[in-house]
This record gives sequence, C-alpha cells and structure tokens, in this order.
Amino acid sequence: MQENVFFFLTMKKDVTFFYDDLNLEEGLCLMRKHGYTAIPVINTKGEYIGTINEGDFLWYFIDHPETTYETIKSTPIRDLIRPDFTPAMMIDATVEELFDQSLKQNFVPIVDDRNIFIGIVTRRRLLHHLMKTQKEIRRYPEEEVYVQS
Repeated sequence: MQENVFFFLTMKKDVTFFYDDLNLEEGLCLMRKHGYTAIPVINTKGEYIGTINEGDFLWYFIDHPETTYETIKSTPIRDLIRPDFTPAMMIDATVEELFDQSLKQNFVPIVDDRNIFIGIVTRRRLLHHLMKTQKEIRRYPEEEVYVQS
C-alpha cells in the first residue's frame, strides 16, 4: 500500500487549535487545561497562521517586562507567532518529505492549496507506523530465490 499524508492525518475536528485573536490569558489557560506544549493557530478564515508553544509566552514576558494583567488580556496570541516555527506542509507532500519534517518538530500542520488548516500529522503516529512496518517485515521476510547453476 502506498501511503500518503491522509494515511497519517489527524483531522482538524480532532485537533486542539487556537484562533489567532485569542488573548494571552486565554491561550495560557487553555494550554494548561489541554496539557499540550505546542498548539496550531489559525485565523477566522481557517488559514494556518503558525504554532505557539509555552516558550513563546515565556519569551514574550521576558521581552516585555512592563506587561500588566490588562496587557495579557488585550494582547492576541498572533503577536507571539514566529513565522519559521513549525511550518505547515501541503496535503500533497510526499511521505518522505513528511518524515523529514517530522524530525524537526513534534507535529506537522497540514494545509490545502489555499493554506486552510486541515489537520496535523504527529511524529508519534509516524514512528508507530514505522515500528509496525518493521515488525511486519520481520514476520514476513521476502522469500529467498535460489538460482540453480
């Protein structure tokens, strides 16, 4: 079976994600509630904006020591997004490209050709697939072919 991105995809409806207009307080509370260290961020059109992680909040507070509670309630998480952090891949990416990108990040956001977020592929799911495939190869090794001389 030839796998493609859909084979590994966790659909958007099953993924925790944030909208980019969520404020810092809400973002931190929701990250704590869900227990994730990184979460994809989309805009109201459904376009992938980036991914935010716990460190982004920390660096924001360090870089803005004048931050007040009012600032936390009025600053949208879109202000914390780093454009080069956790780039998305297109749904038509090859499995090899997907595996390569997963080595650099815990999950790979997947978008369509309009940059609409459709889900994620986790490194865990890819590794599980590789382990399962390896076990099957060991259980059903290719038959040796003998050539008579």
